[in-house]
Amino acid sequence: MPDPVARAAELLKGHRASIDRLDAILVYTLGERFKHTQAVGKLKAEHDLPPSDPVREAQQIERLEDLAKEADLDPDFAKAFLNFIIQEVIRHHRKHQE
Repeated sequence: MPDPVARAAELLKGHRASIDRLDAILVYTLGERFKHTQAVGKLKAEHDLPPSDPVREAQQIERLEDLAKEADLDPDFAKAFLNFIIQEVIRHHRKHQE
């Protein structure tokens, strides 16, 4: 009979490897996202546009909440996460305007 502790350790190792890969995907995805939002910030600064777009932000939050529900992710967490990202983007946009 297989050792249940050894089996659990092997399963844990597999889950952790998946988590590590997903963390890398998240970091690289955020890096790519911020490259694009920084380009948007430069365009806004060059054309004297406001650093934030409340209508777009509300649309994105609603869109992300729907995606979160589809992905079985807590929509409140997804909303808080996107709000955090949006605030960071706005901060970058303001820096470009200075």
